[in-house]
Amino acid sequence: MATHKQPLTDMPTPHPPRDLFDRLAAEAQATPPWPPAQAGPPAEGGSAPTDDASSRAERTPLDLRRAVQELLKHGWLEQASKPRLYRTVSHQTEQVNRLLEPLDLEVALDEVRGLAFVRVVADYSADGDSNSTDEDADGWSHPLVFRQRLTLEQSLLVAILRREFIQQEQEGGLGVAVRLAVDDVLPQLDVFIARSGSDTQDHKRLMQLLDNLRKHGVVSEVDAQDRFLIRPMIVHLANPENLQALLLHLRALAHPANGTDQVAADAHTDNPTPTEAD
Repeated sequence: MATHKQPLTDMPTPHPPRDLFDRLAAEAQATPPWPPAQAGPPAEGGSAPTDDASSRAERTPLDLRRAVQELLKHGWLEQASKPRLYRTVSHQTEQVNRLLEPLDLEVALDEVRGLAFVRVVADYSADGDSNSTDEDADGWSHPLVFRQRLTLEQSLLVAILRREFIQQEQEGGLGVAVRLAVDDVLPQLDVFIARSGSDTQDHKRLMQLLDNLRKHGVVSEVDAQDRFLIRPMIVHLANPENLQALLLHLRALAHPANGTDQVAADAHTDNPTPTEAD
């Protein structure tokens, strides 16, 4: 008796065993997301934004945040070194002051010299502050800003460099870059204080003074040629009348034989114009 064999093409083909990772992927696709999306009223013309999107939209713009952070980090911002951030501050001064207002701080602009710096608001008062100490004897204090006392030599150097800065601006115009050599400053110090007798020691002392002032944004770092840049912040660092009085007093002490006529004559050249003072 003849038997009929089923054609091979009609026979069912067994599926290969499923890989473990394939099964896990299939189960993940079949599982609904958790937690389920919260239903809420859609905004006009579209779906309601998520909380993350709303918080990102309400944040202060990035360039403005970076500019304020730079101001709070150093206390000043120069157009020459940070042109983009300086442009942000100069164009959005009102917004910057709004961010600084809770700190009782504000930004001041010296647009001629390309300088922005932070200062305490004019009407700031620490009255009612239970944490105030006897250190606030001058009637002013701020929890985020402190007045650092300069030594006599540091104050003298600030006065000399400020005078040099003003003189070069008068000759070259406001905003000119003022550079000096260390060796050019030493003779000016000799007018007010006696040398130690060692050129190496005097040079080292001046380098230390310059390094201290660099931390206040007054000068740049001394380069390999022993030259440094006087920064425009020096114009706003201290009261010009006080610096002028210091120079005249020290000069009179160092050279009493010159009499008061020479001191009075030098006062005219040392005294800044009203536009150069704070």
